[in-house]
Amino acid sequence: MINQLSWKVGGQQGEGIESTGEIFAIALNRLGYYLYGYRHFSSRIKGGHTNNKIRVSTTQVRSIADDLDILVAFDQETIDFNYKELHSKGVILADAKFNPKKPEDTEASLYAVPFTEIATQLGTSLMKNMVAIGATAAILDLDIQVFEEVVKEIFGKKGDQVVAKNMEAIKAGFDNMSANLSGVRTMQLAKADGKKRMFMIGNDAIALGALAGGCRFMAAYPITPASEIMEYLIKKLPALGGTVIQTEDEIAAATMAIGANYAGVRTLTASAGPGLSLKMEAIGLSGMTETPLVIVDTQRGGPSTGLPTKQEQSDLMAMIYGTHGEIPKIVMAPSTVEEAFYDTAEAFNLAEEYQVPVIVLSDLQLSLGKQTVEPLNFDKVEIRRGKLITDELPELEGKAYFKRYEVTEDGVSPRVLPGMKNGIHHVTGVEHAETGKPSELAENRKAQMDKRMRKIQNIRFNTPVHKNVKHEEADVLFVGFNSTRGVIEEAMERLEKDGLKVNHAHIRLIHPFPTDEVLPLVQSAKKVVVVENNATGQLANILKMNVGHANKIVNHLKYDGNPFLPHEVYSKCKELF
Repeated sequence: MINQLSWKVGGQQGEGIESTGEIFAIALNRLGYYLYGYRHFSSRIKGGHTNNKIRVSTTQVRSIADDLDILVAFDQETIDFNYKELHSKGVILADAKFNPKKPEDTEASLYAVPFTEIATQLGTSLMKNMVAIGATAAILDLDIQVFEEVVKEIFGKKGDQVVAKNMEAIKAGFDNMSANLSGVRTMQLAKADGKKRMFMIGNDAIALGALAGGCRFMAAYPITPASEIMEYLIKKLPALGGTVIQTEDEIAAATMAIGANYAGVRTLTASAGPGLSLKMEAIGLSGMTETPLVIVDTQRGGPSTGLPTKQEQSDLMAMIYGTHGEIPKIVMAPSTVEEAFYDTAEAFNLAEEYQVPVIVLSDLQLSLGKQTVEPLNFDKVEIRRGKLITDELPELEGKAYFKRYEVTEDGVSPRVLPGMKNGIHHVTGVEHAETGKPSELAENRKAQMDKRMRKIQNIRFNTPVHKNVKHEEADVLFVGFNSTRGVIEEAMERLEKDGLKVNHAHIRLIHPFPTDEVLPLVQSAKKVVVVENNATGQLANILKMNVGHANKIVNHLKYDGNPFLPHEVYSKCKELF
């Protein structure tokens, strides 16, 4: 009996590898198991190796596993590429069609199963994936009926016969494996709690958070790994009176979003690093005109086209300092799917309350990695529109204009919607006076700049830092952002068992940096290990800028396109003691 299982299916892109993992994972999710899935895929539509690694557990998991229990392979490349992850008692289920060969330097067991042959006998070789699911079910002693509801949902539109054929393929794979189980290493998962939970990617949570936060318009251009946000909202927004426009480019998307926000509609735009580079001038326009704007950046490998389908966290400095000139902005970084939902909803409130661009920073692992999510609490979401004036305005004297950019103590000026009586004012990207009219006077420039920058001195954000603090004085303080939270939490558990005192600060509000929250934790730690997926230690550098103590800070960097594994974080820390 095991409490965790690590399962991976691999083959060529276009062979249905993703749907195979999806069916397996959803079925296990509905039995009440916690799951975490991560896809490795190429930046092309068809061809090239792809795999889907899924971790199944009786307790919450937020990262992929170090090793592998079962590898389902549809070609030799899958075995050669992934076999080193298998532990000594691991199992390879390989399609007999390609005459699989087991590498000499593994103790894992290889079983050639006629996936393609069985599927062809049933009518089409395309069902070999279902045969493989059946074989997996036999290894795990799972009742194949757990897959029936999922198969109906995925193939139901194609008719009852297609559903029946796919279930027949699963049964055939189960029966074939069962008939040949003599000597096969079987594994049985401990029973799950049976509770109903969602199973979703971060991009879906971001899109759902936008809906809950009052977003009714999205302007965007497709790009990996952000496209699912647009695809989700294309399906959902029309039912709420909203719409999505696929623009001709990222510049148009950003400026269209600014225009819609100016008109009073809560609007979202989303992209990845290359798209954010194009949006930078428009983000500056949002800052100068003090127009609310919510932008999602799903980080991926760069620079330029870089690694479009691989993990990286290298946009951090660009998101804080990328615009020319200086503007107030907010950069937030959720670390789980739940946080992605709540933070995105809150981003619209912050954008309107402080009249600034708000960047919701994600990364490929968080955006596309699929994980179990506890039921979301929509009662926690509220709509706050800040200093938006909806009541009647007093008459203006003579030909006076409304003071849209009035210098105020908190830096936030009153805001009106276009067409409001007595609310006429200029809007321009050049420096301007309180009425919006262009002004290059030195005194005015300083007053307006100071006013804008005052906005972010007292940002109210519920949880700027996710803290796991067990010790007043720690041997190690881990610091990270976005998807590294899961591997850090697992490394902490292992290090605590070794007798080390470990604390953890995961930064959710990147800018303005929550110095008051982080500084005491840094001061009370012997070493600060900053875990991030980039080559230059961007978060570590931000930490040094805001809290000092550079002599304590140790970089743990990974930038080969792959996410961290728990043992890598654990081993790095062990090297220090």
